[in-house]
Amino acid sequence: MNVIYCGVGGQGIVLMSNIVGEACARKGIHVVSGELHGLSQRSGSVIVHQRIGEGLSPLIPYGEADVILALEPMEALRYIYFLKPGGTVITNTRLIHHPYETENFVKGKIDKYITYEEIVENIRKSGAKLYEIDALKLAEEAGTALAQNVVLVGALTALPDFPIDKETMLEAVKASVPEKAVEANVRAFELGYKAVKELL
Repeated sequence: MNVIYCGVGGQGIVLMSNIVGEACARKGIHVVSGELHGLSQRSGSVIVHQRIGEGLSPLIPYGEADVILALEPMEALRYIYFLKPGGTVITNTRLIHHPYETENFVKGKIDKYITYEEIVENIRKSGAKLYEIDALKLAEEAGTALAQNVVLVGALTALPDFPIDKETMLEAVKASVPEKAVEANVRAFELGYKAVKELL
C-alpha cells in the first residue's frame, strides 16, 4: 500500500507515518518512508511518502498512491495528483488558511477565501473515494486536541484493504506517543476508526 500523509507544519504529520511504520516493524512488514525535510515550519506544507511492501523506493510515483491521509483539506487537493484512479482520500474537515492567502485577502488582492466546499468538490471531481472526518471534534472528545493526527491514523486503519490489524496499530500508537497521553490517543484512534467504519 502506498500512502501520502499531508498537512501543514505543526500538525504532527510525521508522527502519523511513524505510527504506521512502528506497526509494520511489529508485524515484520517491509516499509519505507520519504519525508520532505525543511518544510515543517508552522503553516508550511508538509508531505510524507510511505510505501508498505517489499522492494519499493521511498517516493511514490505520480498516480500510484492508494490513500491520501490529510490533516488539512487544501493539502489533500494540493497533492491529489499522487492518487491512483479510484484511490481514497481521508481528510480532516478543518481548513487552515495559509498566511499568504490571508495576506492577499487583507490587502484586497483576493476577495474571498477558498471554501471547504470548493476543495471537496474538486477532490470529488478527481474520482477519489472521499471520507470526511472532523478530527478536531473527535480529538477533543478523546481528551486532547493534539490527537487529531491519531484520529486520522485510526480512520486509515479502518479501510478494508489496510494491511495491518487494529490491535497492532493500537500497540504502535501506545509506543509512539508520550506516556501521559496514551489513554487520550487510544480514545482518539478508536473514534477515528469508528468514524470510517460507519461510513463504509
